[in-house]
Amino acid sequence: MSAEKAKKNSFDDYLVKAKIHPEVKEALAQNKAVVALESTIISHGMPYPKNIETAKRVEDQIRKYGATPATICIIDGIIHVGINDQELDKFGKLGSEKKVVKCSRRDVALVCSQQKHGATTVSATMLLAHRFGIHVFVTGGIGGVHRVLNNNEIDPMDVSSDLTELGRTPTLVVSAGVKSILDIPRTLEYLETQGVTVASYQTDEFPAFFTSKSGCKAHCRLDSPLECAKLINSNLQLGLNSGMLVAVPIPENLEAKSGILTKAIEQGLTEAKQKNVKGKDVTPFLLQRINELTGGDSLRANIELVLNNARVGAQIAVELSKIQSLNVSFFI
Repeated sequence: MSAEKAKKNSFDDYLVKAKIHPEVKEALAQNKAVVALESTIISHGMPYPKNIETAKRVEDQIRKYGATPATICIIDGIIHVGINDQELDKFGKLGSEKKVVKCSRRDVALVCSQQKHGATTVSATMLLAHRFGIHVFVTGGIGGVHRVLNNNEIDPMDVSSDLTELGRTPTLVVSAGVKSILDIPRTLEYLETQGVTVASYQTDEFPAFFTSKSGCKAHCRLDSPLECAKLINSNLQLGLNSGMLVAVPIPENLEAKSGILTKAIEQGLTEAKQKNVKGKDVTPFLLQRINELTGGDSLRANIELVLNNARVGAQIAVELSKIQSLNVSFFI
């Protein structure tokens, strides 16, 4: 081997690599419906083995409704766009052993450069989905502005990177709204500042993750997968470079018990403050503690809402692929 070729191979080892699942690669090449999925819910959002069981059920729902699932994560420093069952099992176990970095936009390069395992949050999943040409992303709930107890002033810097990513990455996020542990009204105000289109799905009220009602109204209402797909298509054709949020309420018969949940959230927030839990550790801590305090009711609701979002997201992706196959542009 020549010195020049050896040098090139050595340099290639440091390039950021990606592994695209053959099913995802084929779907993208044929302009078929693809739905991106985050991996933090697997490693940090649910206990093992419920995390793996739920991930497989979500992927099955997406396939059932005509789309291809693409779970995004980082394994040994390699970005994976779509994973097989063996990789999913490995990732779920690594998460339960706390060997996976919770990975937002700021962490992607670091995790890849150090060949670590990374679970993509909403912001990182949006970013990577967009880079690989996937326009629909399904999650449970997005991050937001954190609540403050005892009438303390709001920390203006305590804002999830999910919100800024929504302001600069043209991906449609399908969620059950903002996580109930957060300040929903202030989060909606922040999204407006970022220029993010926020729509409620088949309702006039913005949902509150574990429950279908938050007391807040969304900017607009969309009533069908086709309307949502038209929104994405228009956003892309106009080159707005900002994201969109479609908030799908959990069915009322499946939502968590409101009174018990409210008390659990308040207690969890108090304990987080007492234990000085901060930054990206807050959400996993609160979700786990609230699940304990509600006797598993919040985890059950969490699973149901993700499955519901997957059904809606898959239908939106299918309609988008139909629209894009027509190849019609505003600017003719």
